Amino acid sequence: MPGTPPQRNGGPTLREVLLHKGYLRLLLVSALVGIPVSLAAFGFVGLEHELQHWIWESLPKTAGYDRAPWWWPLPALLLAGLLLAPVVTRLPGHGGHVPVDGLGGPPTPPRAVPGVVLAALACLPLGAVLGPEAPLMALGGGLALLAVPAARRAEQPELVAVLGTAGASSAISTIFGSPLVAGVMLIEAAGLGGPRLIALVLPSLLAGGVGALVFTGFGHWTGLAIGALSLPKLPASGVPDPGDFLWGVPLAAAIALVCVAGQTIGRRVKAFTAADTARSTAARTVLCAVAVGCCLALYALLTDRSPEEAALSGQATLGALAADPAAWPIGALLALVLCKGLGWSIALGSLRGGPIFPAILLGAALGVACAPLPGFGTAPALTVGLAASGAAVTRLPVTSAVLAAALLGGEAAAAMPLLIVATVTAFITAEALRGRPGRAGAAAGVGRAADTP
Repeated sequence: MPGTPPQRNGGPTLREVLLHKGYLRLLLVSALVGIPVSLAAFGFVGLEHELQHWIWESLPKTAGYDRAPWWWPLPALLLAGLLLAPVVTRLPGHGGHVPVDGLGGPPTPPRAVPGVVLAALACLPLGAVLGPEAPLMALGGGLALLAVPAARRAEQPELVAVLGTAGASSAISTIFGSPLVAGVMLIEAAGLGGPRLIALVLPSLLAGGVGALVFTGFGHWTGLAIGALSLPKLPASGVPDPGDFLWGVPLAAAIALVCVAGQTIGRRVKAFTAADTARSTAARTVLCAVAVGCCLALYALLTDRSPEEAALSGQATLGALAADPAAWPIGALLALVLCKGLGWSIALGSLRGGPIFPAILLGAALGVACAPLPGFGTAPALTVGLAASGAAVTRLPVTSAVLAAALLGGEAAAAMPLLIVATVTAFITAEALRGRPGRAGAAAGVGRAADTP
C-alpha cells in the first residue's frame, strides 16, 4: 500500500498506517482530486442527460409527434453504431471495456479517457440499453491518475490502484442515489482485509464525499439534472408475511436466471464483434447497434407505448414504474422484460456503458408483473425485483442489498428481511447458473476482485 510504513513480521498496524505521513498525504490528494473529478463527472452526466432529453422528447415534438414514434430507435441506434465504430477501432482504450466484462479491472489510463467519453456520449443518449456507471468510473479513475506523474505510476502500481479507485468513487458518488453505495461497493470488490482494506477505502470514501458535495452544489446552482438512480415515489410497504417469501424466493431465482441469460448472450455477442480486422469489428458493431434499435421498436409495436420506456439506462422508467405500477399492464411489463432484456444483452457485448441500471429495471418490471399473484403484492414484488437483479448482475450481494435499501428509502426498514432473502437467493442462483469460473469467464460483475490490485 503506497504511503504505509515498512512492514514487520505481522505487517503494519492500522494505527501506523493511518498516522503515517505518506498515507496522510494520500488522503489529502484524494480529497483534492475529488473536486476536479466530480466537476468533470457532473459535466459529463449533465450533458448526457440533456442530450437524452433532446433526442427522445424535444426532437420528436419538434417533428410533430406527441412522443417518439415506434421507429425512432432505428435511426437513433444506427447513428450510435456509426459514431461508436471509429472510437472502438481507432482510439486508445477502444472506448472503454465491453460492458459484459463488468466494472472491475485496473484503472483506466488517462490517454484512454477521451475515447471512453466519446463512446459513452455516442451510445447512451441515443438509446443504448446501458447505464452511465462504467464510463463514469473510467472517467474518474483516469482523471485522478493525472495527479501522479507517469514515471511514478509505473513505479508504484498500488498508488495507481488507490488513486484510480478514489477517482472512480468520486465520479459515481451520487449516481447510485447515495455515496455510501459506492463505498460499500469498493469494500466488497476489494478482496482485501485488515489494515489494507481500511487504507484503501478511506481515500475512496473521502473522495466520494467530496464528489457528492460537488454534485449536490452544482445541481442546485445550475438546475441541471444528472439522472441518478432514485425512486421519488414508492408503494407503501408493510412487514413481509409468509406469502411474500413464498413467492419472493422463486421470483428472485427467476430474475437471476434472466440476468445470467442476458450476460451469456452478451458474451457471445462480444465474441461476434471481436473480428480479425478493424473494418469487420466496425461493421459488426453497427449491426449490433441496429439490432438493439429493432428490439426497442418491437416493444413499441407490441405495446403501443413509447419506445423510450425500453431504451436508455432505465432510471426514468424505473421511477415511473415505482410511482404508478397500476399504469402498467402485465403484458406491457413482460414485453419490456423481453425486448429491453434482449436489447440489453446485445448492448452488453457490443456497445459501451454500464450493465447495472438496465438490469435493475428488468428485475423491477418482472417483480411488478408477478405482484397480482395470490398473497403477494406490489411493494414486496418491487423489493424482490430491485434486490435480486442487483445481486445477480453485480455479483456483490452486500452492495446490492445496500443499493436496494437506498432506493426504497423509508420503506426499506420494514422490507429488510425480504430484501436480504431475495439478495441471497439471487446471488446463489446466479453463481450456480454460471457454473465453474473458467466457464463463466468475466460474467458482468463489478467484483472481479482477483483483477483488482
